[in-house]
Amino acid sequence: MVETSSTSRLPWKRIERHLRRILPERAVVARRQELLTYNCDGLTLHRHEPPLVVLPETTEQVAAILGCCHAMGVPFVARGSGTGLSGGAVVEQEALLVVTSRMRSVLAVDLENQRITVQPGVINSWVTRAVSGEGFYYAPDPSSQVVCSIGGNVAENAGGVHCLKYGVTSNHVLELEVVLPDGSITSLGGSLAEMPGLDLRGVFIGSEGTLGIATAITLRLLPQPQTVEVLLADFGAMEAAGEAVRTVTAAAVLPAGMEIMDNFTINAVDDLFGVDEYPRDAAAVLLIELDGRSEEVQAAAERSIELCLQAGARSIRRARSAADRAQLWKGRKSAFAAVGRITPTYYVQDGVVPRSALPRTLAAIEALSRAYDLSVANVFHAGDGNLHPLILYDASSPGVLQRVQDLGADILRLCIDAGGSITGEHGVGSDKRCYLDWMFSSEDLATMQRVRRAFDPEGRANPGKLFPTPRSCGESARRGRSIGLQLDGLPLSGDGSGDGNGADAAALGATVEVY
Repeated sequence: MVETSSTSRLPWKRIERHLRRILPERAVVARRQELLTYNCDGLTLHRHEPPLVVLPETTEQVAAILGCCHAMGVPFVARGSGTGLSGGAVVEQEALLVVTSRMRSVLAVDLENQRITVQPGVINSWVTRAVSGEGFYYAPDPSSQVVCSIGGNVAENAGGVHCLKYGVTSNHVLELEVVLPDGSITSLGGSLAEMPGLDLRGVFIGSEGTLGIATAITLRLLPQPQTVEVLLADFGAMEAAGEAVRTVTAAAVLPAGMEIMDNFTINAVDDLFGVDEYPRDAAAVLLIELDGRSEEVQAAAERSIELCLQAGARSIRRARSAADRAQLWKGRKSAFAAVGRITPTYYVQDGVVPRSALPRTLAAIEALSRAYDLSVANVFHAGDGNLHPLILYDASSPGVLQRVQDLGADILRLCIDAGGSITGEHGVGSDKRCYLDWMFSSEDLATMQRVRRAFDPEGRANPGKLFPTPRSCGESARRGRSIGLQLDGLPLSGDGSGDGNGADAAALGATVEVY
């Protein structure tokens, strides 16, 4: 039976008994030793143990669970594989955790119309595996694609290394079967790309579990490209790698993906595999993948090589085979794990900047790293400016957590002031909710909240996430911007107010040369 805290506001023992009446025995988890499994997601900075966990296997079971929550006034949080990096699938307030990891069935495959329908617990890479023998694949490919779930991808609107050319999850979802917070079941979107009416499918994707739970997801499949080329360019300076990204994309070359890793990450990956796949003395490497018809890919590869050399590439390696291409990508997709082997822990951020701002933004992050005396490893989706700085730290060091969070906030503020965003694909969750008003006015946020209430009038779906609240953001909203770093005479930290009014954005934007 669930252990009820003396401070609990909800009758969890009674809730557990009711859920056991409507679910199979193994679908309800109440023992504390098992609940600890779910106390965080991929961002271990945020840890909260859920009071009760359920693991449904069908849409009908999810509907019964949410119907029970609605009748008993119980908030709920949806969780997939738990690989998220924003604390979005963690129970912070008293709530039932609904885990979809047992919903792993492929429900329908329609190759003639290039679509597949899956349950939310299906792993991302399984989709391509299911159809690759017929010449198709699923384009969105987060670095965690061998473990992350499609349901989680929908919740966060996940991207991946190929989103530069093929877009993010929302570009590949046709239809969603959704259980709403009151337990009712509805369909959003449709089997065709062109559907009349309001685009509620688009509203739901990226809503981070605040509108309901998707229980069946119809995805768009693509034919495998005729030809694929992968280039690896190495640079003596990170800024030169960023300049190469800018010049290649400005030259009307559209790679399938462009990824950058810095020297720290390069060596971590080479150490992980015991092979010097990347040049260890490079300040940065740039991976460029091109795909399409053979003659187009050949021309794009030659042009990309020319532009990388002009930007300062020391050498360029061209993959010789499919196995060689896979090996080059394996290092990039293992980068987070490789860094994790050699540091006690890290805190990853997910800001976005315009490509034109990449060289100067990377230099600014390096300056912030020195100012905070914290190492930062950079590995990111360079083609769309989606930065993933990994702030390395030892949690046992006194006061380090506040410094880490302050540095993370300063990096995100830098992205905002450069004309970018606080998140590209990891989502807002609980980690970045207090920074949302850096991007949106109070009127913008109120409009979003009105849409949310149309789906969830009582606010029981993933409470406390995505949107800033006085309870959660009173102090956190002032986090960061505390070093007072000078960039060409202008303070990155502004007045330190963190009030979201963007007063110094124009001045800093001009300094960073983002336009």
